[in-house]
Amino acid sequence: MLILRRTDVTEVLSGREAEIIDLVADTYRLHDARQTSLPHSTFLRFPEENHSRDRIIGLPAYRGGERPAAGMKWIASFPGNVAAGTERASAAIVLNSLDHGRPIAFVEGAVISAKRTAASAALAAVELTTERPPGSVLLIGCGVINLEILRFLAAALPELREAALYDTDPARAEAFTARCAEAAPRVKAHPVGDLTAALGEHRLVSLATTAASPHMDLGACGPDTTVLHVSLRDLTAEAVLDAVNVVDDADHVCRERTSLDLAQQAAGNRGFVAAEIGALLRGTTTLPRVPERPVVYSPFGLGVLDIALAEFVRDEAARRGLGVHVEDFLPA
Repeated sequence: MLILRRTDVTEVLSGREAEIIDLVADTYRLHDARQTSLPHSTFLRFPEENHSRDRIIGLPAYRGGERPAAGMKWIASFPGNVAAGTERASAAIVLNSLDHGRPIAFVEGAVISAKRTAASAALAAVELTTERPPGSVLLIGCGVINLEILRFLAAALPELREAALYDTDPARAEAFTARCAEAAPRVKAHPVGDLTAALGEHRLVSLATTAASPHMDLGACGPDTTVLHVSLRDLTAEAVLDAVNVVDDADHVCRERTSLDLAQQAAGNRGFVAAEIGALLRGTTTLPRVPERPVVYSPFGLGVLDIALAEFVRDEAARRGLGVHVEDFLPA
């Protein structure tokens, strides 16, 4: 068994944003071509009131293609950690051999999860703004995920020069400025206090909050706005139904009381989903643009992305001699 710590994962993935985006794009294409196996995620929740916002999610997945991989991500989300000064999410990924089925690697998964999420958002930003790439982005939620999203956006969008930062805690947005300067030095980051005004000023918006229920609409956005709805529960059902919606997988994202799940319940169908990102990348569909309607990208966060990236990390770590080998983890 190879155990890869956060330091190992970080060493392998640092500075490889373009490669990670390409890997995510290839995995989406494989998923659209039905060369993946992706059961629904399992949500473990708790009956106690003090754990009402907490959950642990299991995401099993298989990626086919030239570099097949199988395994499972087990990720905990405890929003209360943020106030305590620790990260909201923690995760581990188990990879299994496709020769004999035995587990072959145990990988720290929070870094992988954040980077595949950011790569997915940046990939969608490029794909959905091809005709007019944005020069600025509004980041709503000043945490780990939006920091990674800014890093990947800076790598994928050469025109990006400005990042407006909004958080319900103004001090958090102010402190976030320095972290953004380190992650994306050529992008000028600055906090904003008026969310409504900021939504009207920026054509690219990234939502990465800890919201458990809808709290905003897109009425203040301009008609040419692309929204990366990464945290999935920020937008009202009405806002979703009034947008042009792109998802990673309609069956996965319209569950567990996401904004799209609520929109599905309100509409009685999923007709509001215009396209899946894999089909757009493969060119098997096109995105119908509707004047005066923003485009909203809502990725559920497919476990197959974690498995694909974890296998990439395992392979590179083995080549570099990183990690800890436990020879007697399994019987001989």
